[in-house]
Amino acid sequence: METRTAGRAAADATAAVAAYGVAGIWLSTLHSPGIGLQSVGLGAGAVVIGAAAISVIRRTPRFSTAADRVTLLRAVLVALCGVLAVPALVSGQRPDQLLVVVGSVAFLLDAVDGFVARRTGTASTAGARLDTATDAALVLVLSVATCAVVGFWTLCIGALYYVFVAAGRLRPHLRGPLPPSAARKAIGAFQPFALLLALAPGIPPAVAAAAPALALPLLIFSFGRDVVELERRRHRPRTHPD
Repeated sequence: METRTAGRAAADATAAVAAYGVAGIWLSTLHSPGIGLQSVGLGAGAVVIGAAAISVIRRTPRFSTAADRVTLLRAVLVALCGVLAVPALVSGQRPDQLLVVVGSVAFLLDAVDGFVARRTGTASTAGARLDTATDAALVLVLSVATCAVVGFWTLCIGALYYVFVAAGRLRPHLRGPLPPSAARKAIGAFQPFALLLALAPGIPPAVAAAAPALALPLLIFSFGRDVVELERRRHRPRTHPD
């Protein structure tokens, strides 16, 4: 049974990479003029889907659930957004509107994998990590895409999660668990929504700039509050049972 479960996980990860490869090459051929920009876009997407696939394969014991398969599908969509977003950043052009469609589907599917995990009783720490990493990748890719529309400062929105992760490498207590927070979830969900709104066709420039401009301070507040809480826990005296 364990061998079968491990094989299923490997098959799911391989299928996600293959799906990205086929769809990514097709998209880059249609929307990226020149082999150079195609390679840059495909490379960016490969990082996203590669990280998701490795996350599944490195699990001990190795497993994959129905919710993980939904998250892997989201990772494929996020990687395809990268295929469209990164070449646009390099060339200085506005991203193709197909990115808004693909990014919106990836954003909406964020509610599905959690629902599937709860409904099937397969929620896991590994699955939550994969989901969080996929969310962060979507925000990063969308922040790259909005550079041509709003400005390079939107990269700060996509980079904050990775700054927090890097800080955890230097201060391990920042990798500690945090209590559930409705505000954290709402602020996290607002980030891709704000960036997609800025990219949507027909949005007035003032609204396109205002949405990420509101998202960034909210995100800084959310991360800052979590850092303060984790620092307080580190310095909180431990109680010993009598």
